Amino acid sequence: MDNLSEWKKQQRQRLILAREAISPAVHRQWSAAISALLMQLLPVSQGLTLGIYWPFRGEYDPRQFAEQLRQQDTVFALPEVIDRNSPLCFREWSSDTPMKNGAYGIPVPIDTHIVKLDAVCIPMVGFDRQGYRLGYGSGYFDRTLADYYPQPLTIGIAFEMQRLDSVHPQPHDIAMHYIVTEAGIFKTPHPAPKSPE
Repeated sequence: MDNLSEWKKQQRQRLILAREAISPAVHRQWSAAISALLMQLLPVSQGLTLGIYWPFRGEYDPRQFAEQLRQQDTVFALPEVIDRNSPLCFREWSSDTPMKNGAYGIPVPIDTHIVKLDAVCIPMVGFDRQGYRLGYGSGYFDRTLADYYPQPLTIGIAFEMQRLDSVHPQPHDIAMHYIVTEAGIFKTPHPAPKSPE
């Protein structure tokens, strides 16, 4: 593609506006379906540490799902931007954790423990069937996953309307292991790491 950056910019604008235009009732319906599918997909094990995200611009909100899974002793964490060129760090989070505004005005936990993830739910602006995601363009999740060992189970989350034929991945792009939309759980061609015991 001749002008990939311009194409990605146009797709981001189009998909974010379309997502923000979803009616509250439809958003609730699709979100309930995603929550139910995540309950099926995620391994239930003692002490699982799961990265989630604070919803932004019409994204699926994983916080209610987190409350359901917390009863199974899952530890949750939210990402924090340390600086523009560094990987994200994930800080332990619960519904009563004190929060502050972080980068882009997105809330982050105040001074909770930085944790190592077993699995992470990653929001997507767009995605393709190979498991590659179109994000907001800053590269934080790709930098984080490239730096992470052992690799966590990665679950990209979006609505089906955000599916693209291809996101035209570049060498630095890291594919998801699974994609979850309101339509189902989609395993990508990329091998998932072994589930934590």
